[in-house]
Amino acid sequence: MDSILTSQKVETIFQDCLFKGDEDKSDHIKAEGITVNVGFHPGRLESHRAEVEAMLDELPDEFKKSGGGGMSFLQACNDRHGNQWTGLHRIMELLFLLGIAIGKVEYQMPREMWSALPGGMPYLVIN
Repeated sequence: MDSILTSQKVETIFQDCLFKGDEDKSDHIKAEGITVNVGFHPGRLESHRAEVEAMLDELPDEFKKSGGGGMSFLQACNDRHGNQWTGLHRIMELLFLLGIAIGKVEYQMPREMWSALPGGMPYLVIN
């Protein structure tokens, strides 16, 4: 059985949700990340909603509002089974950007307060 959450799946879906060439970007869906802000194509983003939700569901329960209520970005390299699914912070950020864009992920504190958190990284919660 293929894993639901892989670096390749995250990157493929992320790339597909970006605008192509000269597409009209006026109706973009904005997501503010840790190191980058992105505008997604609304139709393609919506077409991947279920996949993004399934991948987010594979993160540890501590990230979930109904579980631990939120966790440090730095802990997102492991899945809910305790296995490391990626070692790249960039890929973790892409997953969270997709989650933010579909309204499933939020930062727990404003950016101005992140420096007070471990590693200066935000805590995120999956709704």
